[in-house]
Amino acid sequence: MRSADHGDLTAKAGIRNAALRLFAEHGHQAVSVRQIAEAAGVSPALVLHHFGSKDGLREAVDRYAAAQFDAFLEAPEEVGDVLTSGSNASMAELIAKVLPPGSPLPAYLRRLLLEGDPAGRALFRRWYEVSRSLVEQLIAAGFATPTEDPDVMAAFMLTADLALLVLRDPLTDALGFDPVSPDGLTRWAAEVARIYRDGAFVVPENTTDQPADR
Repeated sequence: MRSADHGDLTAKAGIRNAALRLFAEHGHQAVSVRQIAEAAGVSPALVLHHFGSKDGLREAVDRYAAAQFDAFLEAPEEVGDVLTSGSNASMAELIAKVLPPGSPLPAYLRRLLLEGDPAGRALFRRWYEVSRSLVEQLIAAGFATPTEDPDVMAAFMLTADLALLVLRDPLTDALGFDPVSPDGLTRWAAEVARIYRDGAFVVPENTTDQPADR
């Protein structure tokens, strides 16, 4: 599993990165070309020179963000090897560990997924296909219980993982710690692994002597 390339420091990449951060923080519609140019330290004319329009810049940001997330999961067999190595890792944990501190990508992902953006739907579909493959690997390796509905199992595991990234801010407020920080990931992953392994609920035993039909 390779990490994303964060070393592109060209003017065009600088504009794209500034737009990514602003779009993640405020949403695409609330950000102007002038604000992006100011954040990137260039002129508005240069922004339009490279991307044609704000919509063109947004398309470039969408492609870049999707490519960064796809890069983490481009080899499902490698991710499967990690998840079946005996650690408490999840896909969300693997991704969070690769992202640089303060990366706007999780916040941008939240907007892509929750606003019904076509780029977000396409990304989710690709991730679902990876999750479906991982479920098969986990079952084959004895790390997951066989199921009659692997499609739903894969979808459930994917949404549970993405929730950690998409709901990072409200989870931090509720828990009192950042679940995507190194210490937070350790705490989060350990409990999630316990829930997956042992279950979260129990079925009470029938302690009465009354007939079952009563």
